[in-house]
Amino acid sequence: MGAVNIESYQLSYATSAETDVIDITADVAARIREAGIREGQVLISVPGSTASITTIEYESGVVRDLVEALERLAPVGMAYRHDARWGDGNGYAHVRAALLGPSVAIPISGGRLVLGTWQQIVLLDFDNRPRQRRIFLQVTGM
Repeated sequence: MGAVNIESYQLSYATSAETDVIDITADVAARIREAGIREGQVLISVPGSTASITTIEYESGVVRDLVEALERLAPVGMAYRHDARWGDGNGYAHVRAALLGPSVAIPISGGRLVLGTWQQIVLLDFDNRPRQRRIFLQVTGM
């Protein structure tokens, strides 16, 4: 059995002041090829409390469905205790990010991400101001 390698990478994405959903699958796959990992996993994580990483079929209808579902669960404009305390108006963004979580781990087999036919990795930014989001990847395996 060979030694386990761990490679770390950063990606960066500019976002708007809306609920952005950005397909990052190709960028993650490129880093896996760069790392040369054939068997293992990749951890994809976004630091901060107003953004998330998840998987979805990146198709305009289902992306819109997800955004609308999140609006029903944590609507913009509702009274949030966070907003009353800090006055920044992004309480909804914190709640949405907590619901989806900051990271996912995806297996790697044969040097490729193990994803379903229609499954992509996405960054969701919920904040109410434009951001430059950093994504951290940690590719582990052989």
